[in-house]
Amino acid sequence: MTKFIKAGKVVIVLKGRYAGKKAVVVAKKDDGHKGVKYPHAIIAGIEKEPRRVTRSMLKKQVKKRTKINAFVKRVNYNHIMPTRYQLDDIAPIVAEATKTGVLRDSTKRRLAEANIATAFGAKHKKGENPWFFEKLRF
Repeated sequence: MTKFIKAGKVVIVLKGRYAGKKAVVVAKKDDGHKGVKYPHAIIAGIEKEPRRVTRSMLKKQVKKRTKINAFVKRVNYNHIMPTRYQLDDIAPIVAEATKTGVLRDSTKRRLAEANIATAFGAKHKKGENPWFFEKLRF
């Protein structure tokens, strides 16, 4: 069987706290490893999508509505659905933030999530990949 889940692939989380949220695959482990026996992927995604803004809104309101909250998570392959979309240019930035040990240490995880949120925020402000920053409708 072909391996279609690769770094940079956009996926939708199907189970858990972030079910229905879009994410990007940062790293993949097809055979698992010593601590985690099942095949899984480390994903980084958007916990809360930015909301729509208008010209008549105040700067404070615009800043609050365009804020992006990110998350980092290890997910079993059975709990994600790959899409046809790819975010190759953001995967290295996110991979830099999610080095080894990030998922175990809460302070490193918070720092990584903040770095990922700024990277996603820069993409959103440029207007690139607008479908990634919209709420999933189903």
